[in-house]
Amino acid sequence: MTYDETLHLLEKYNQEHLLKFYNELDEHQKENLLNQISKIDFEYEKSLYENKDDISIIDNDIAPIQVISKEKIDTEKYDRIGEEYIKTGKLAVCSMAGGQGTRLGFDGPKGCYILDLDKPTSIFETIVKKLQEAYDKYNVCIYWYIMTSNQNHNETVGFFEQNNYFGYDKNHIIFFNQGELPLLDIRGKIALRDKANIFMAPDGNGGIFRALKNENIIEHMKNNNIKYLAVGNVDNILINMIDSTILGLMVDEQKDLASKSFMKPTPQGKWGVFCKKNGKPQVIEYIETPKELIEARNENNELLYGDAHFGCNYFDIDLLERISTEKLPMHAACKKNSILENSGEYDFSNTYKFEAFIFDSFEKANDVLIYRVKKDEEFAPIKNKEGDESPETAVELYKKFYGI
Repeated sequence: MTYDETLHLLEKYNQEHLLKFYNELDEHQKENLLNQISKIDFEYEKSLYENKDDISIIDNDIAPIQVISKEKIDTEKYDRIGEEYIKTGKLAVCSMAGGQGTRLGFDGPKGCYILDLDKPTSIFETIVKKLQEAYDKYNVCIYWYIMTSNQNHNETVGFFEQNNYFGYDKNHIIFFNQGELPLLDIRGKIALRDKANIFMAPDGNGGIFRALKNENIIEHMKNNNIKYLAVGNVDNILINMIDSTILGLMVDEQKDLASKSFMKPTPQGKWGVFCKKNGKPQVIEYIETPKELIEARNENNELLYGDAHFGCNYFDIDLLERISTEKLPMHAACKKNSILENSGEYDFSNTYKFEAFIFDSFEKANDVLIYRVKKDEEFAPIKNKEGDESPETAVELYKKFYGI
Protein backbone atom coordinates (compact mmCIF):
# COMPACT_ATOMS: atom_id res chain seq x y z
CA MET A 1 0.00 0.00 0.00
CA THR A 2 1.04 3.60 -0.49
CA TYR A 3 1.61 5.92 2.44
CA ASP A 4 -1.77 7.63 1.94
CA GLU A 5 -3.62 4.29 1.69
CA THR A 6 -1.87 3.06 4.84
CA LEU A 7 -2.64 6.23 6.78
CA HIS A 8 -6.32 6.01 5.77
CA LEU A 9 -6.44 2.42 7.04
CA LEU A 10 -4.73 3.32 10.31
CA GLU A 11 -7.08 6.24 10.93
CA LYS A 12 -10.03 3.89 10.56
CA TYR A 13 -8.71 1.76 13.45
CA ASN A 14 -7.19 4.59 15.50
CA GLN A 15 -3.67 3.22 14.95
CA GLU A 16 -2.10 6.10 13.04
CA HIS A 17 0.70 6.36 15.64
CA LEU A 18 2.43 3.57 13.69
CA LEU A 19 3.48 6.23 11.16
CA LYS A 20 4.54 8.77 13.79
CA PHE A 21 8.22 8.50 12.87
CA TYR A 22 7.80 7.71 9.17
CA ASN A 23 9.54 10.86 7.93
CA GLU A 24 12.61 10.05 10.03
CA LEU A 25 13.20 6.75 8.21
CA ASP A 26 15.26 6.03 5.12
CA GLU A 27 13.54 4.74 1.97
CA HIS A 28 14.18 1.08 2.75
CA GLN A 29 12.84 1.44 6.29
CA LYS A 30 9.76 3.27 5.02
CA GLU A 31 8.98 0.52 2.54
CA ASN A 32 9.52 -2.16 5.16
CA LEU A 33 7.25 -0.45 7.70
CA LEU A 34 4.43 -0.04 5.16
CA ASN A 35 4.83 -3.71 4.29
CA GLN A 36 4.57 -4.72 7.96
CA ILE A 37 1.41 -2.67 8.39
CA SER A 38 -0.16 -4.14 5.25
CA LYS A 39 0.05 -7.64 6.75
CA ILE A 40 -1.89 -6.80 9.91
CA ASP A 41 -5.51 -7.90 10.21
CA PHE A 42 -6.74 -4.83 12.10
CA GLU A 43 -10.27 -6.13 12.53
CA TYR A 44 -8.86 -9.27 14.14
CA GLU A 45 -6.56 -7.24 16.41
CA LYS A 46 -9.51 -5.12 17.50
CA SER A 47 -11.49 -8.25 18.30
CA LEU A 48 -8.60 -9.73 20.31
CA TYR A 49 -8.36 -6.62 22.45
CA GLU A 50 -12.10 -6.34 23.03
CA ASN A 51 -12.39 -10.01 24.04
CA LYS A 52 -9.12 -10.38 25.93
CA ASP A 53 -10.83 -11.23 29.24
CA ASP A 54 -13.50 -13.58 27.94
CA ILE A 55 -11.85 -17.01 28.16
CA SER A 56 -13.05 -18.77 31.30
CA ILE A 57 -14.09 -22.26 32.33
CA ILE A 58 -16.54 -21.13 34.99
CA ASP A 59 -19.62 -21.40 32.79
CA ASN A 60 -18.58 -24.65 31.11
CA ASP A 61 -19.62 -28.20 31.88
CA ILE A 62 -16.38 -29.88 33.06
CA ALA A 63 -16.15 -33.69 33.38
CA PRO A 64 -13.37 -36.31 33.66
CA ILE A 65 -12.02 -37.91 30.48
CA GLN A 66 -11.21 -41.57 29.81
CA VAL A 67 -7.50 -42.44 29.94
CA ILE A 68 -5.63 -45.55 28.76
CA SER A 69 -2.68 -46.48 30.96
CA LYS A 70 0.41 -47.97 29.31
CA GLU A 71 0.85 -50.62 32.00
CA LYS A 72 -2.70 -51.95 31.57
CA ILE A 73 -2.71 -52.81 27.86
CA ASP A 74 -1.19 -55.39 25.54
CA THR A 75 1.63 -53.22 24.22
CA GLU A 76 2.94 -55.99 21.93
CA LYS A 77 -0.29 -55.99 19.94
CA TYR A 78 -0.24 -52.24 19.38
CA ASP A 79 3.52 -52.13 18.79
CA ARG A 80 3.11 -54.47 15.83
CA ILE A 81 0.49 -52.17 14.29
CA GLY A 82 2.43 -48.99 14.99
CA GLU A 83 5.72 -50.39 13.75
CA GLU A 84 4.23 -51.11 10.33
CA TYR A 85 3.21 -47.47 10.02
CA ILE A 86 6.65 -46.30 11.09
CA LYS A 87 8.47 -48.69 8.73
CA THR A 88 6.43 -47.46 5.78
CA GLY A 89 7.16 -43.80 6.50
CA LYS A 90 3.65 -42.84 7.60
CA LEU A 91 4.84 -41.12 10.79
CA ALA A 92 6.70 -37.79 10.91
CA VAL A 93 7.74 -35.75 13.94
CA CYS A 94 7.67 -32.03 14.59
CA SER A 95 9.58 -30.07 17.25
CA MET A 96 8.24 -26.71 18.38
CA ALA A 97 11.48 -24.79 18.68
CA GLY A 98 10.61 -21.11 18.31
CA GLY A 99 11.80 -20.07 21.75
CA GLN A 100 14.99 -18.46 22.95
CA GLY A 101 17.02 -19.63 25.94
CA THR A 102 16.52 -16.36 27.82
CA ARG A 103 15.30 -17.98 31.06
CA LEU A 104 18.36 -20.25 30.93
CA GLY A 105 20.71 -17.30 30.66
CA PHE A 106 21.51 -18.49 27.14
CA ASP A 107 21.72 -16.13 24.19
CA GLY A 108 20.37 -18.26 21.37
CA PRO A 109 17.65 -20.72 20.33
CA LYS A 110 16.76 -23.00 23.20
CA GLY A 111 17.34 -26.10 21.07
CA CYS A 112 21.01 -25.10 20.68
CA TYR A 113 21.59 -25.12 24.45
CA ILE A 114 24.43 -27.47 25.39
CA LEU A 115 23.93 -30.06 28.13
CA ASP A 116 26.48 -32.11 30.03
CA LEU A 117 25.37 -35.65 29.18
CA ASP A 118 27.89 -38.42 28.44
CA LYS A 119 29.46 -35.67 26.29
CA PRO A 120 28.48 -32.04 25.56
CA THR A 121 25.16 -32.40 23.74
CA SER A 122 22.68 -29.84 22.45
CA ILE A 123 18.97 -30.22 23.11
CA PHE A 124 18.45 -30.75 19.38
CA GLU A 125 20.88 -33.67 19.47
CA THR A 126 18.76 -35.51 22.05
CA ILE A 127 16.02 -35.63 19.39
CA VAL A 128 18.49 -36.69 16.70
CA LYS A 129 19.40 -39.60 18.99
CA LYS A 130 15.78 -40.83 18.86
CA LEU A 131 15.64 -40.40 15.08
CA GLN A 132 18.87 -42.34 14.63
CA GLU A 133 17.59 -45.11 16.89
CA ALA A 134 14.45 -45.34 14.76
CA TYR A 135 16.54 -45.50 11.60
CA ASP A 136 18.62 -48.35 13.02
CA LYS A 137 15.52 -50.23 14.21
CA TYR A 138 13.12 -49.67 11.32
CA ASN A 139 15.44 -48.80 8.43
CA VAL A 140 13.47 -45.66 7.70
CA CYS A 141 14.52 -42.02 7.69
CA ILE A 142 11.71 -40.19 9.47
CA TYR A 143 10.93 -36.64 8.41
CA TRP A 144 11.66 -34.10 11.14
CA TYR A 145 9.87 -30.77 10.87
CA ILE A 146 11.26 -28.00 13.08
CA MET A 147 9.09 -24.97 13.80
CA THR A 148 11.23 -21.88 14.40
CA SER A 149 10.35 -18.23 14.89
CA ASN A 150 11.46 -15.11 13.04
CA GLN A 151 13.59 -14.41 16.09
CA ASN A 152 15.65 -17.59 15.87
CA HIS A 153 15.14 -19.11 12.41
CA ASN A 154 18.43 -18.16 10.79
CA GLU A 155 20.47 -19.03 13.86
CA THR A 156 18.77 -22.42 14.17
CA VAL A 157 19.35 -23.33 10.52
CA GLY A 158 22.95 -22.13 10.80
CA PHE A 159 23.49 -24.31 13.87
CA PHE A 160 22.44 -27.40 11.93
CA GLU A 161 24.56 -26.46 8.93
CA GLN A 162 27.63 -25.86 11.10
CA ASN A 163 27.19 -29.28 12.71
CA ASN A 164 26.46 -31.14 9.46
CA TYR A 165 22.92 -31.86 10.65
CA PHE A 166 24.40 -34.08 13.38
CA GLY A 167 24.77 -36.92 10.92
CA TYR A 168 21.08 -37.09 10.04
CA ASP A 169 19.94 -36.83 6.41
CA LYS A 170 19.49 -33.09 5.85
CA ASN A 171 16.84 -33.78 3.21
CA HIS A 172 14.64 -35.16 6.00
CA ILE A 173 14.98 -32.08 8.24
CA ILE A 174 12.64 -29.27 7.22
CA PHE A 175 12.46 -25.90 8.97
CA PHE A 176 9.39 -23.69 8.91
CA ASN A 177 8.41 -20.44 10.57
CA GLN A 178 5.83 -19.85 13.27
CA GLY A 179 3.33 -17.03 12.80
CA GLU A 180 3.42 -13.76 14.73
CA LEU A 181 0.98 -11.19 16.06
CA PRO A 182 1.57 -7.60 17.17
CA LEU A 183 1.74 -6.72 20.85
CA LEU A 184 -0.96 -4.34 22.04
CA ASP A 185 -0.58 -1.83 24.85
CA ILE A 186 -3.19 -1.50 27.57
CA ARG A 187 -5.14 1.00 25.42
CA GLY A 188 -5.34 -1.43 22.51
CA LYS A 189 -2.68 0.38 20.49
CA ILE A 190 -0.31 -1.74 18.42
CA ALA A 191 3.16 -1.42 19.94
CA LEU A 192 6.31 -0.27 18.15
CA ARG A 193 9.60 -2.01 18.85
CA ASP A 194 11.42 0.96 17.34
CA LYS A 195 10.69 3.73 14.85
CA ALA A 196 10.80 1.35 11.88
CA ASN A 197 9.36 -1.89 13.28
CA ILE A 198 6.15 -3.13 14.84
CA PHE A 199 6.63 -5.16 18.02
CA MET A 200 5.73 -8.70 16.97
CA ALA A 201 5.63 -11.87 19.09
CA PRO A 202 5.08 -15.57 18.26
CA ASP A 203 1.41 -16.56 18.24
CA GLY A 204 1.73 -19.48 20.67
CA ASN A 205 2.11 -23.22 20.17
CA GLY A 206 -1.44 -23.32 18.81
CA GLY A 207 -0.16 -21.29 15.89
CA ILE A 208 1.49 -24.44 14.59
CA PHE A 209 -1.57 -25.44 12.57
CA ARG A 210 -1.75 -22.25 10.53
CA ALA A 211 2.04 -22.40 10.08
CA LEU A 212 1.88 -26.00 8.84
CA LYS A 213 -0.56 -24.85 6.19
CA ASN A 214 1.06 -21.54 5.27
CA GLU A 215 4.56 -23.02 5.08
CA ASN A 216 3.34 -25.94 2.90
CA ILE A 217 4.24 -28.61 5.47
CA ILE A 218 0.85 -30.31 5.21
CA GLU A 219 1.29 -30.41 1.44
CA HIS A 220 4.75 -31.92 1.93
CA MET A 221 3.27 -34.58 4.21
CA LYS A 222 0.68 -35.48 1.59
CA ASN A 223 3.30 -35.70 -1.14
CA ASN A 224 5.34 -38.07 1.01
CA ASN A 225 2.44 -40.29 2.09
CA ILE A 226 2.72 -39.25 5.75
CA LYS A 227 -0.44 -40.07 7.68
CA TYR A 228 0.42 -39.02 11.26
CA LEU A 229 2.42 -36.18 12.80
CA ALA A 230 3.83 -36.35 16.33
CA VAL A 231 4.28 -32.84 17.76
CA GLY A 232 6.42 -32.13 20.81
CA ASN A 233 8.16 -29.40 22.76
CA VAL A 234 11.84 -29.09 21.95
CA ASP A 235 12.84 -28.53 25.59
CA ASN A 236 11.74 -31.95 26.88
CA ILE A 237 14.89 -34.05 26.45
CA LEU A 238 13.10 -37.33 27.28
CA ILE A 239 10.24 -36.81 24.85
CA ASN A 240 9.41 -39.95 22.88
CA MET A 241 7.57 -39.00 19.71
CA ILE A 242 8.50 -42.16 17.78
CA ASP A 243 6.29 -44.41 19.88
CA SER A 244 4.86 -47.47 18.15
CA THR A 245 2.45 -48.24 20.99
CA ILE A 246 0.46 -45.02 20.96
CA LEU A 247 0.54 -44.98 17.17
CA GLY A 248 -0.80 -48.55 17.07
CA LEU A 249 -3.55 -47.58 19.50
CA MET A 250 -4.52 -44.63 17.30
CA VAL A 251 -4.74 -46.80 14.23
CA ASP A 252 -6.54 -49.68 15.92
CA GLU A 253 -9.12 -47.47 17.61
CA GLN A 254 -9.45 -45.13 14.61
CA LYS A 255 -8.66 -41.96 16.56
CA ASP A 256 -7.59 -38.83 14.74
CA LEU A 257 -5.90 -37.39 17.83
CA ALA A 258 -3.80 -38.92 20.59
CA SER A 259 -2.01 -37.24 23.46
CA LYS A 260 0.30 -38.49 26.18
CA SER A 261 -0.23 -37.72 29.84
CA PHE A 262 1.27 -38.53 33.20
CA MET A 263 -0.45 -38.58 36.56
CA LYS A 264 0.33 -35.48 38.58
CA PRO A 265 2.32 -36.44 41.69
CA THR A 266 0.28 -33.95 43.76
CA PRO A 267 -3.00 -32.12 43.16
CA GLN A 268 -1.09 -28.82 43.22
CA GLY A 269 1.21 -29.79 40.33
CA LYS A 270 1.21 -26.83 37.96
CA TRP A 271 0.31 -28.54 34.71
CA GLY A 272 -2.76 -28.27 32.56
CA VAL A 273 -4.96 -31.35 32.91
CA PHE A 274 -7.16 -33.29 30.51
CA CYS A 275 -10.92 -33.16 30.85
CA LYS A 276 -14.08 -32.90 28.83
CA LYS A 277 -15.44 -29.39 28.47
CA ASN A 278 -19.01 -29.23 27.20
CA GLY A 279 -18.57 -32.83 26.05
CA LYS A 280 -15.41 -32.11 24.04
CA PRO A 281 -11.80 -33.10 24.90
CA GLN A 282 -9.83 -30.21 26.32
CA VAL A 283 -7.04 -29.21 28.67
CA ILE A 284 -7.63 -26.71 31.45
CA GLU A 285 -4.69 -24.76 32.79
CA TYR A 286 -3.81 -24.97 36.47
CA ILE A 287 -4.44 -21.28 37.06
CA GLU A 288 -7.91 -21.56 35.47
CA THR A 289 -8.94 -24.63 37.47
CA PRO A 290 -11.15 -24.19 40.56
CA LYS A 291 -9.74 -25.71 43.77
CA GLU A 292 -12.60 -28.22 44.03
CA LEU A 293 -11.66 -29.68 40.63
CA ILE A 294 -7.94 -29.75 41.39
CA GLU A 295 -8.52 -31.85 44.51
CA ALA A 296 -11.49 -33.99 43.34
CA ARG A 297 -10.95 -37.77 43.59
CA ASN A 298 -12.80 -40.91 42.48
CA GLU A 299 -13.78 -43.96 44.51
CA ASN A 300 -10.22 -45.33 44.18
CA ASN A 301 -8.81 -42.10 45.65
CA GLU A 302 -7.29 -41.13 42.28
CA LEU A 303 -7.41 -37.55 41.09
CA LEU A 304 -10.34 -37.06 38.72
CA TYR A 305 -8.39 -34.33 36.96
CA GLY A 306 -4.86 -35.58 37.46
CA ASP A 307 -3.65 -36.42 33.96
CA ALA A 308 -1.20 -33.71 32.96
CA HIS A 309 -0.74 -32.58 29.39
CA PHE A 310 3.01 -32.31 28.76
CA GLY A 311 3.12 -31.51 25.08
CA CYS A 312 3.41 -34.77 23.17
CA ASN A 313 0.52 -35.00 20.70
CA TYR A 314 -0.28 -37.07 17.60
CA PHE A 315 -2.48 -35.77 14.80
CA ASP A 316 -4.01 -37.48 11.82
CA ILE A 317 -3.23 -35.43 8.70
CA ASP A 318 -6.92 -34.90 7.93
CA LEU A 319 -7.40 -33.37 11.38
CA LEU A 320 -4.33 -31.17 10.90
CA GLU A 321 -5.72 -29.86 7.65
CA ARG A 322 -9.12 -29.20 9.19
CA ILE A 323 -7.69 -27.28 12.15
CA SER A 324 -5.35 -25.28 9.92
CA THR A 325 -8.28 -23.52 8.26
CA GLU A 326 -9.83 -22.32 11.53
CA LYS A 327 -8.88 -19.70 14.12
CA LEU A 328 -8.34 -21.04 17.61
CA PRO A 329 -9.24 -19.04 20.73
CA MET A 330 -6.52 -16.57 21.70
CA HIS A 331 -5.32 -16.22 25.28
CA ALA A 332 -4.06 -12.82 26.43
CA ALA A 333 -0.99 -12.56 28.64
CA CYS A 334 -0.18 -9.16 30.13
CA LYS A 335 3.57 -8.64 30.47
CA LYS A 336 5.92 -5.68 30.55
CA ASN A 337 7.94 -4.88 27.44
CA SER A 338 10.09 -1.97 26.36
CA ILE A 339 8.01 -0.22 23.69
CA LEU A 340 8.46 3.04 21.80
CA GLU A 341 6.03 5.75 22.86
CA ASN A 342 4.81 8.70 20.74
CA SER A 343 7.26 10.89 22.62
CA GLY A 344 10.12 8.99 20.99
CA GLU A 345 11.15 7.61 24.38
CA TYR A 346 11.09 3.95 25.39
CA ASP A 347 8.84 2.90 28.24
CA PHE A 348 8.75 -0.42 30.11
CA SER A 349 4.99 -0.85 29.86
CA ASN A 350 2.31 -3.48 30.21
CA THR A 351 1.47 -5.08 26.87
CA TYR A 352 -0.86 -7.82 25.77
CA LYS A 353 0.62 -10.81 23.98
CA PHE A 354 -1.92 -13.08 22.31
CA GLU A 355 -1.28 -16.80 22.01
CA ALA A 356 -3.20 -19.83 20.80
CA PHE A 357 -2.70 -23.04 22.77
CA ILE A 358 -2.27 -26.32 20.94
CA PHE A 359 -4.78 -28.08 23.18
CA ASP A 360 -7.55 -25.68 22.16
CA SER A 361 -7.58 -27.67 18.93
CA PHE A 362 -8.54 -30.90 20.68
CA GLU A 363 -12.26 -30.18 20.50
CA LYS A 364 -11.96 -30.28 16.71
CA ALA A 365 -11.08 -33.98 16.81
CA ASN A 366 -13.65 -36.66 16.04
CA ASP A 367 -12.27 -38.74 18.89
CA VAL A 368 -9.25 -38.51 21.16
CA LEU A 369 -7.00 -41.05 22.85
CA ILE A 370 -5.30 -40.07 26.13
CA TYR A 371 -2.36 -42.38 26.82
CA ARG A 372 -0.84 -42.28 30.31
CA VAL A 373 2.90 -42.93 30.62
CA LYS A 374 5.35 -42.76 33.51
CA LYS A 375 6.50 -39.22 34.18
CA ASP A 376 10.18 -40.02 34.83
CA GLU A 377 10.45 -41.97 31.58
CA GLU A 378 9.20 -39.30 29.18
CA PHE A 379 9.34 -35.91 30.87
CA ALA A 380 12.57 -34.03 31.54
CA PRO A 381 11.85 -30.39 30.69
CA ILE A 382 14.29 -27.51 30.65
CA LYS A 383 12.49 -24.28 31.53
CA ASN A 384 14.51 -22.52 34.21
CA LYS A 385 18.16 -21.72 34.84
CA GLU A 386 18.09 -23.29 38.31
CA GLY A 387 15.79 -25.36 40.53
CA ASP A 388 12.84 -27.35 39.18
CA GLU A 389 12.74 -28.03 35.43
CA SER A 390 16.31 -26.80 35.00
CA PRO A 391 19.23 -28.28 33.03
CA GLU A 392 20.45 -29.90 36.25
CA THR A 393 17.19 -31.75 36.98
CA ALA A 394 16.63 -32.68 33.31
CA VAL A 395 20.15 -34.09 32.92
CA GLU A 396 19.71 -36.12 36.11
CA LEU A 397 16.50 -37.69 34.76
CA TYR A 398 18.08 -38.28 31.35
CA LYS A 399 21.14 -40.01 32.78
CA LYS A 400 19.01 -42.15 35.05
CA PHE A 401 16.77 -43.26 32.17
CA TYR A 402 19.67 -44.12 29.85
CA GLY A 403 21.93 -45.50 32.59
CA ILE A 404 24.70 -43.01 31.87
